[in-house]
Amino acid sequence: MPIEDVIRIKGSGVEADVLVSPGSSRHGIEGIDGWRKRLTVKVTAPPLDGKANAEVEELFSEVTGAPSSILSGHTSRQKTVFIKGDPVMIVSKLRGQVE
Repeated sequence: MPIEDVIRIKGSGVEADVLVSPGSSRHGIEGIDGWRKRLTVKVTAPPLDGKANAEVEELFSEVTGAPSSILSGHTSRQKTVFIKGDPVMIVSKLRGQVE
């Protein structure tokens, strides 16, 4: 499944639909869940007091080099993350993580 199926270019950045697995042994963008049409993301933080959400934001900022924030799904494993910056650069960096 191409990366374009799970992201949308929006104004000054990119929105990405993600499925988060908190409490994992490692963190990173693992690939694309074709059935849910979401990036699969693992984080080591537990889903308590916003710790996993903070790690998701940090992970996307680390991978893309651009600030990120969770737009929706703060209490769910299914989230939408906004990454602010040059969409071409962001898409390229995300594509490199899943291919």
